[in-house]
Formats: sequence, C-alpha cells, structure tokens
Amino acid sequence: MTAGHIVLVRHGRTAYNAAISLQGQIDIDLDEVGRWQAGLVAQTLGNTIRPSKLIVSDLRRAVDTARAIGSHLGLEPIQDVRVRERSFGPWEGKTGAEISEHWPTEYQQWRGGAEPTVDGIESKTQVAARMVEVILEYAEQLDDSETLCVVSHGAAISCAIAGLLDQDATQWRGVAGISNAHWSRLARNTADGAHPRWRIEQHNVGPSVFLGKETWENGLPDQP
Repeated sequence: MTAGHIVLVRHGRTAYNAAISLQGQIDIDLDEVGRWQAGLVAQTLGNTIRPSKLIVSDLRRAVDTARAIGSHLGLEPIQDVRVRERSFGPWEGKTGAEISEHWPTEYQQWRGGAEPTVDGIESKTQVAARMVEVILEYAEQLDDSETLCVVSHGAAISCAIAGLLDQDATQWRGVAGISNAHWSRLARNTADGAHPRWRIEQHNVGPSVFLGKETWENGLPDQP
C-alpha cells in the first residue's frame, strides 16, 4: 500500500530569497511576500489537490508555509529533519559574488552542475537519499487514493525528484528549479514492472500561473 500521488512544495519567499543569498540550513523566517505566497498556495492546494498527510522540514520558513496549508486542510504538519534543505556549509548566507570571490573554482563547478569539493557542503547523493527515504516512509502509510504533501526547499526538492525518478542526483538536471510556494506532483506508476516507480505529472505549478512571475515574486501593488 502506498500513496497514489506525492506533492513536493517549496516554502514561501524569505529575505534571503529576495537578496539572492544562499540559505541552506540557516533558519530564517518568511518575509511579508512569503507569508502572502503561503496563504495563496494553501488556498490553491486546499481547493484542488487536498492532500491527506502533511510532512514538513523543521526550518521555520517551511514550517510556516506548512501551517498555512494545514489550516486549509485540517491537517497538523509533521516535522521531520530529513526533509530540510541541503547544507551548504560555509557558503550559507552569502551571495553568488561573495562565494565566487573566496571559492572561484568551486563556485564554477557548482554553477556548472558539478559537486564542489568544500568541507561542510552536503552532496546531492546524500540529500536525495534522505529525502527519498522519508517520502516513501510516509507515502507507504497511505493508500492509492491519497496524496502525500511534503513542504521542503528548492535544492532538496530537486534532489528528491531525481531520486524518485531513479536518476543520479549528481548528474541529472532534467527539470528546472522550483519557485517559492510552488509544487511538483508525482504519480505512482501502477503498471506491473513499470520503471521508474514514480513519474512527474506537474512541475513548478502554483498561483504565479495566473498572477504572472513578476507579481508573484514581488507581491501585488497593495500587498502584503
């Protein structure tokens, strides 16, 4: 027995997102636009997909996003450290320019999709392994008519998608990154012997489809 669908939701915007600083596992709150985004994505998920179980990273920006979603679903978010963001060690809190200044070779490796050899940076393989482990653990508590919702982070979600599709997270870059308070939806392959076990039905879906990218990232003129 396992869930029929998995929805992976990225948290709303933070001040670091707005400044294009690398967050990693720094525990930062949603900003005003992020709280507005969380409210809208909660309404959208609550009115359409309606997940049965809600799992969330222990970092505040994800917890607050999950609480907004849970309030529309009547669900209490379950915190699990295994779905927190990828650790970027000494790079956390820095902009791309700051990282490039102190780690020029490693930064170019990272921008090109390779693994930077910097102490403290968690590998994509490690992130994919912990994400897939916890997602499948909770998915197996549901039946095929139900949906598991996981509120997590951009890099962690990308690694999770690669892992769920049986791809090498260190090499595969088959989908673009996910926007704040947007989601990807995966469906379980039900045919005997189907490979991979999961397939993408939706990717980077959210209210920005209706509002436009610029409005979504910066808030409506009278928002927040």
